[in-house]
Amino acid sequence: MPKETVMSVLIDEDSKKEFDAFCLKVGLNASVAVNMFVKKVLSNRKIPFEITDETDPFYSESNMRALEKSIKQAENGEIVVKTMEELEAMEK
Repeated sequence: MPKETVMSVLIDEDSKKEFDAFCLKVGLNASVAVNMFVKKVLSNRKIPFEITDETDPFYSESNMRALEKSIKQAENGEIVVKTMEELEAMEK
């Protein structure tokens, strides 16, 4: 068996209590659950869940690329100005 070591993790008290209760409910303890997480990360070479910031889609990567492209076009004078009527006519 490989040599074991201690890893300390800081977590707020309420989350720790809730996590311990969950682990107990599913037949684990916190140490086993964390070890399962580590083993999964190492075997898949990635975090086993998606990590995103969905608080403001404005700052999404695709939107930021579109904004940068629009800014460059405007700086290069590559903009077209249309009235609402012209846009509506183009739609038809």
